Amino acid sequence: MDTSADAVAGSVEDPHREHGYTAARSAYLKRLKRIEGQVRGIARMVEEDKYCIDILTQVAAVNKALHAVSIGLLEEHIGHCVVGAANESVEAGQEKVKEASDAIARLLR
Repeated sequence: MDTSADAVAGSVEDPHREHGYTAARSAYLKRLKRIEGQVRGIARMVEEDKYCIDILTQVAAVNKALHAVSIGLLEEHIGHCVVGAANESVEAGQEKVKEASDAIARLLR
């Protein structure tokens, strides 16, 4: 069974193809590293037996930050990948729209 990231995500992309977020990659990485630090901070709060509500406040902040990253990536995907596929063919465009819709459904769960 293939458990690579591409197989798990359900898509295999050309490694030489530029993605919609490519131009903003460093900004996304910076934001994700900040979020990673926030998560480590939450773990430290639990280790130090901090007040529940304070921990939940930090969890909410991480969720909001991840949501912002998700929305940005989704906008980049629609603006670049979906539009590009739609310009190639109706079928390719419809496939990318379905892929984006499925991603939105996963985000809303």
